[in-house]
Amino acid sequence: MPYHPKAYLIRKRNVRPGLDARTKILKALEGEPGLTMAQIADRTGLSYSSVRLHLASLEREGIVARKGKRPYAWFLTGLGQARLTDF
Repeated sequence: MPYHPKAYLIRKRNVRPGLDARTKILKALEGEPGLTMAQIADRTGLSYSSVRLHLASLEREGIVARKGKRPYAWFLTGLGQARLTDF
């Protein structure tokens, strides 16, 4: 499976399992913005803890952001969307 361009992070080692997980998460958010962590886990087949870990990494890099109250809704940021044109 080709990796999503935004799955590559600056502050993390980009190893295959992480790239696979982040690609699944990013594709889920592109298809349905505003998903909660539980919904992302359900749609991607990843564990809740894995989704939480990768969303935290993506949030630190400014690729995704959470909105609202718990359970948070997750969205791609402008930076995350702009990165698509960088590759």
